[in-house]
Amino acid sequence: MPDREDKLVGEFPFVPKQERAQQKRNALIESGYALFNSKGYELTTAKEIAAHAGVATGTFYRYFSDKRQLLMSLLEDKLEKFLPPEPSWISRDPEAVLAVLLEAHYERLNEVGLKRVLPELLSKDPELAEVLGAARKKLHARIHFGLKQASENGLTWSDLDLDTVSWAVMVLVENGQELESQCGKRVDYQEMAKVICRMVFPPEAIEDLQNREID
Repeated sequence: MPDREDKLVGEFPFVPKQERAQQKRNALIESGYALFNSKGYELTTAKEIAAHAGVATGTFYRYFSDKRQLLMSLLEDKLEKFLPPEPSWISRDPEAVLAVLLEAHYERLNEVGLKRVLPELLSKDPELAEVLGAARKKLHARIHFGLKQASENGLTWSDLDLDTVSWAVMVLVENGQELESQCGKRVDYQEMAKVICRMVFPPEAIEDLQNREID
């Protein structure tokens, strides 16, 4: 997604080359990251970011057009990390494989942070929504293709609509962390993987996978 991301970020007012100026710009980025995570996007102002970084508000606008541009510079190489993982359906133990993928996915989300900011921004930023929407469609197509392969191997429920199941898998994974915020309960990766796999595979298919040799 590099071309679209460049458009999202836009052209910076000034890109520093000297070390001292680079340090100021980096301090602003770090301050924006901290404040966006703690306060959200709407409640964070450019003035607060500058104060948090220990510089004047005018210095903020020397490096960034607005707070959106600063946020996009934080997100530009991280957007794909917000997307769910692509499951591996044809393996000896798809449930265990998916549980590992889910755990790695949520760990990446925690490392990136900004989980609070992205949903808040998507409803008000059509360009960002378009980029993430296109990425989700591509991921959906890959998940659907994997399910189709599993179906052609006689592994899925015969009456499944694979398109619907593909979207259901994505929605379930994307909203998994809501369980933590709503219920105060940590995501159980094994349990989530079990739910997804039971939605896709009849019990005899799992047994068949465990007994066949997978390339």
